[in-house]
Amino acid sequence: MVVEDDGLIRMDLADTLQDAGYAVLEAANADEAWAIMLETNVSALITDIDMPGSMDGLELARRVCDRWPGCRIIVISGRYNPDPAKLPADATFLTKPVGETELFKALEAHGLAA
Repeated sequence: MVVEDDGLIRMDLADTLQDAGYAVLEAANADEAWAIMLETNVSALITDIDMPGSMDGLELARRVCDRWPGCRIIVISGRYNPDPAKLPADATFLTKPVGETELFKALEAHGLAA
């Protein structure tokens, strides 16, 4: 699942992943993503940090990690560089703009090759 409030960035990430063979769900904010995840089996979460709504991407990542410990998590931001202690266990942080090579290396490191 790709969670990003900037529609162009979300579309670019989703298209890149789909072109590589991944099945992708999209959400414009953490609240929307959470609702989708409660209804759908998601194996990986790629989330921006700064988004509108009742929670940011870090809170979403923590909730996902607590509820679905097997879900792989990648947190992205062009504005913040969070302290690794604030990320869920085994989560990866990438700085935006996220390049394809960097994204695919992070997914492969989590055992998610397309």
